[in-house]
Amino acid sequence: MAEPGNQEFPTIIGQDASFKGELSFEKGLRIQGRFEGKINSPGRLHIAKEAKMQADVEAGAIIVEGDVRGNLSAADRIELKQSARYEGDLSAAKLVVDEGAVFSGHVTVGPDAVKGGAKGPGQHKPALGGPGPGPQPQGLKSAITPLTVVERLFPPTTSVLPPPMK
Repeated sequence: MAEPGNQEFPTIIGQDASFKGELSFEKGLRIQGRFEGKINSPGRLHIAKEAKMQADVEAGAIIVEGDVRGNLSAADRIELKQSARYEGDLSAAKLVVDEGAVFSGHVTVGPDAVKGGAKGPGQHKPALGGPGPGPQPQGLKSAITPLTVVERLFPPTTSVLPPPMK
């Protein structure tokens, strides 16, 4: 149910609602409850602070304040607000990460990020289970360790000090 006067996000999945499946919309959607599945829209998606979402998303713009697991792709921008907890791969023309946001995954950002020139978010690993792209040898686990954004920008340094004396 839309809040009166809310033109940016006329569609709302409320705090007491849970949705599982595929969803599309034209203008804007605010998720305050739980969502699991897939979203495809030219509009704007806002995942509120109290929301929990496990989904692959393609949208015009995405704002994350809550808990999200899945792959996100935005034609314009993705914003990870201070309260955001995000695990997955993302691609967008622009990325804004507020101080305090927690993120683990791959990032592709720039004007060509979502035009097919770069790897899209769904090409790294699926969010909702199942095999990833191409065959995977059995018994092997991913060698990728999730890192925070800070660790990706500033990798840990190795010590150049000699080993301690015995």
